[in-house]
Amino acid sequence: MPESPSTSPVPPAHPAEGAPVSVPAAAPQEIELKLAVDPKHLARLKTAPVLAGPRAVTKTLRNTYFDTPEGDLAARGVSLRLRHSGAKVLQTLKGPSAGGGMALARSEWEIPAPDGHLVPQAFTDAAAQALLDGVDLRRLGPVFSNEVKRWTRTLPLAAGLAVDVAVDQGVTRAADGREEPIAELELELADGQDRRVLYDLALALHRAVPLRLELRTKAERGYALARGEAAAPKAVKAGPLNFHPDDTVEAALAGVARACLHHMAANEGAVLAGDPSGVHQLRVAVRRLRSALTLFKAILPEAQAATLKAALKGLADAVGPARSWDVFLEELLAPVAAAMLEQESLRALAVAAQGARGRGHTAARAAVSGPGYTELLLTLGRWVDGRCWRDDAPADRLAWLGQPLLPFADAVLTRQRHRAAKRSRHFERLDAPARHGLRIAMKKLRYAVDFFRELYPQKAVRKYLERLSGLQDGLGHLNDVATMDALIRELRADLAAAKDVSPAGWDMGAGLVLGWHAAHMAVGEDALCRAVDDFLDADPFWTPVDHWPHPPS
Repeated sequence: MPESPSTSPVPPAHPAEGAPVSVPAAAPQEIELKLAVDPKHLARLKTAPVLAGPRAVTKTLRNTYFDTPEGDLAARGVSLRLRHSGAKVLQTLKGPSAGGGMALARSEWEIPAPDGHLVPQAFTDAAAQALLDGVDLRRLGPVFSNEVKRWTRTLPLAAGLAVDVAVDQGVTRAADGREEPIAELELELADGQDRRVLYDLALALHRAVPLRLELRTKAERGYALARGEAAAPKAVKAGPLNFHPDDTVEAALAGVARACLHHMAANEGAVLAGDPSGVHQLRVAVRRLRSALTLFKAILPEAQAATLKAALKGLADAVGPARSWDVFLEELLAPVAAAMLEQESLRALAVAAQGARGRGHTAARAAVSGPGYTELLLTLGRWVDGRCWRDDAPADRLAWLGQPLLPFADAVLTRQRHRAAKRSRHFERLDAPARHGLRIAMKKLRYAVDFFRELYPQKAVRKYLERLSGLQDGLGHLNDVATMDALIRELRADLAAAKDVSPAGWDMGAGLVLGWHAAHMAVGEDALCRAVDDFLDADPFWTPVDHWPHPPS
């Protein structure tokens, strides 16, 4: 067994040059779905009827991962390990995950380790060498190790498909002695390329034993442990989408949906930890995906889109109260309390609102920790990775999927700007519901810009976003103030139902907050009207088009 490294280099979390390298399409690839399992359910998982099949094999794997002191491999999304399994010693090189979705697709090479030692020069495949090119292999050293007891079984499926099932239990060790337990299920395509079978199997197993999606590889978790990163999950913002004008519409749909799913899943830990930013980012991810289903509606089967949007709305509604009370306390109550030097009635209101926020976060944690959340992610992952929008699609819609992205993006942006501009007319006379409708239209336009921005000149995009963002901020605050009445009514009903815990004087504090913001909104009305005019005057950075696909000439 390789000993835990005693002088291991600890790669920095964000090396100076950290761009993942590209891997040629011809490189050997593994496609797998990783799911976390509560250790107490592992035995029941192995005996699940859906896993009945050929005799399972159990073995112990001892792995040591190597990198340079600067973390050159980690920066590229590459992992290099030495594995001991009985008398066999193998070295494995894996490339960065491709696609950013639920199922991990990575290039992988596994070869014997000469004399039981790591010899990375033995990877002679050109694609493997490309991953190591420019790395000083002489400076490689152990970073962390893990040891797992692996239970494996291959499930043959119909039509030439097979899935390798692996249940791992063990521990990852850092050089300083810190440990992190491992308990997970890996489903890997052994034969065939249809990723749907991974999701179908995962869904069947999840209905038998509670599972959670695991987006990080063992290597990524090991690096985090070696760096001593805090165990508390952090909120994650949406990452950039780098589309090319010649990409197809279908590639953009898949890319946007995968990115939104990853954004959702990446924030579940922060939600479970009670982090207000995590709740906010999860809601943003849900809204972005719901908007994407609308933006791409020309190529999506209506029933599919409606079903998915309804499921996503259910999740948004479940975590919504937590976000509403976070905003109330931090953005609406806080400035009033600061201006009025914390009056007793405002302190009483804060106590009452904090109770409501606590109940909201409890509901949010229940929604994200429940089985329905994992089922939603797996269902959405299957839809994206399986290209399920192609099911029963008419020939003309299938043809549209292959069209270049740029004309489609032009049409989507044109349509969303037109809708927002239409709702902006006579802004000064719009009532609260109409202004809320404008806010939603602006949000959809903003998401469309975010999705497609890399297709266009960046200076023009940034200038447009400056105007759009200012208007969004104003409309967002207007909406927050408009929803205060509903929140106060809800709070009044909750406190009436719990007579013994109602803080004295909170109702007067609520009146102070409502009045303070009403006065400030009146003062800010002119600025908001100017922001609307600035938006209407802004020239689009794309080529406006009336139709997509273009009518035949």
